[in-house]
Amino acid sequence: MLGLGYDGDLFILAFDHRGSFVKKFFGIEGDPSTEETQRIADAKSVIFEGFLRSVERLGVQKGSAGVLVDEQFGAAIAQRARQQELILAMPAEKSGQDEFDFEYGEEFGQHIEFNEPTFTKVLVRFNPEGDGALNARQAAKLKTLSEWLHHSERKFLFELLVPAEAHQLETVGGDVGRFDTELRPHLMRLAIAQLQASGIEPDIWKIEGIDSREECEAMAQQCRIAGRDHVACVVLGRGADADAVDHWLRTASGVPGYQGFAIGRSIWWEPLKAFVDGTMAREAAAAQIAANYARFMQVYKGEASGGGEA
Repeated sequence: MLGLGYDGDLFILAFDHRGSFVKKFFGIEGDPSTEETQRIADAKSVIFEGFLRSVERLGVQKGSAGVLVDEQFGAAIAQRARQQELILAMPAEKSGQDEFDFEYGEEFGQHIEFNEPTFTKVLVRFNPEGDGALNARQAAKLKTLSEWLHHSERKFLFELLVPAEAHQLETVGGDVGRFDTELRPHLMRLAIAQLQASGIEPDIWKIEGIDSREECEAMAQQCRIAGRDHVACVVLGRGADADAVDHWLRTASGVPGYQGFAIGRSIWWEPLKAFVDGTMAREAAAAQIAANYARFMQVYKGEASGGGEA
């Protein structure tokens, strides 16, 4: 399909977390105060400082490195990223909901035009064997966004999560690990097919880690089916430990259609937590984030051998 897809390598440091960040990281219930908002924004600035350090000191190529950050806590970061001509992705979804909805309602387009991200990202929970009415409602809104973005010649990044249905878990004895390995890859392909049939056309699919190279190949083929020859896949980290993420990166690396990753918590959670708790200096936290990010890139490219943090 003409104009659809993305051909370059793409290594995204993701920190667009909002609801989960407020509650799980900072322990704040409800809406943060002005002071708490400033503290959260400052913490995200540490992540961005780590990203810049990786580009400036660790040899990470600027043309393939990007950040995924939200407007609520990261508007200043987004502005800095644009000024430095960095790859910028920003979310359009309302945070912390099981059903997709727009963060800014019908004004979503105005916010995209104001922020000028390279990619507009959505996170969507979509099980093809789940609630049909729920899936239809989500698909209708996502089609609206997809059409608006392509009409505006803007790129679309789609993060697909397939939460297990009760009847699916029953078939694997309630074992989530077995669900991930035995059922989820097939369900992801079905979900992508359903979304494509609904008129939703991402340029990049952000895909949960897969344990089999053959399954990665099948996933990429589904994303590129019927003339979608340049549509790309990137691996997401799921907040997993470094060994698990390393395995997913190595499994996907080199598969036609896979072009990088979009990883968040696995890179910044521990050093940022230490900074927020006062046990690590700001510069040291940024340096660790930079090292973790650069190491995952080396793993994907086949330039690193070991697991664990850098």
